[in-house]
Amino acid sequence: MTDQAGDVDHGGRPDAADRAAPMHIGEVAARTELSLRSLRHWEEVGLLRPSGRSDGGFRLYTEEDVEKILVIRRMKPLGFTLEQMRAVMEDIEVLRDTAARAEERTGARQRLEQVREDGVERRARLVRHLAMADELIDLLGREASAEDA
Repeated sequence: MTDQAGDVDHGGRPDAADRAAPMHIGEVAARTELSLRSLRHWEEVGLLRPSGRSDGGFRLYTEEDVEKILVIRRMKPLGFTLEQMRAVMEDIEVLRDTAARAEERTGARQRLEQVREDGVERRARLVRHLAMADELIDLLGREASAEDA
């Protein structure tokens, strides 16, 4: 499908040309639903660095940077620490590095599998907490709507 200018509509996803173009922090914040402050903080603590800087010193992010940011964003609600997130990011980098040695890749895979298993347990705990929250909301709704006897 094309728009009025004749450009192809990609359903809200960036096309290949857009993916290659570096993004400023505001665009990344909007795409990832994170605050500028969070992105800057993650850089300050060494969790994630933008791929570059503009001539004016503005942070420039790539599509790969956005993918990394989304990994971190998904770890946050599960309660992973910054150090745990940093370790995951390092292991992902090892697996994406075609020059990494086999034993480095094996270690990275094993550590990521452990984090995945931990994530499954943390998610199950969140599901239990949500069920309790739903029960409370229902109970309070019944109490609030009950007529005086």
